[in-house]
Amino acid sequence: MARAIAIIAARIIFSFIFFMAAGFKFADIGATSGYIAAAGFPMATFLTWVAAFFEIALALAFISGAFFREASLLAGIYVIFLAFAFHGPSHWRQNQAEFGFFVDHFTFLAGLLFAAVYGPEKWALKQTLLR
Repeated sequence: MARAIAIIAARIIFSFIFFMAAGFKFADIGATSGYIAAAGFPMATFLTWVAAFFEIALALAFISGAFFREASLLAGIYVIFLAFAFHGPSHWRQNQAEFGFFVDHFTFLAGLLFAAVYGPEKWALKQTLLR
């Protein structure tokens, strides 16, 4: 029972993080687009919308348990992409705190990899639908 509770708590935390990230994007698309453009990416506004909806999809997968393992792996790839694109080594000279942000993405990746391996546990939509 403790295992199931811990995994469900992790699912809620993952969902909250991605819902919150999407919420910040929706709250100020322009600011996020500017941040993406400053990193050198083209079509920043389009990428902001894609990222926001992708984060909503991840959050829904985590909270429901549907496509949980796939979402965990995709989120892991996304998080590492964000680490290098926005907090990578080229940013460390300007601001040493960027190194901490960079490393934090890898701790998040570790949790996502554990999630991918162990799955959503009980009360997952995917498990319920397949029975």
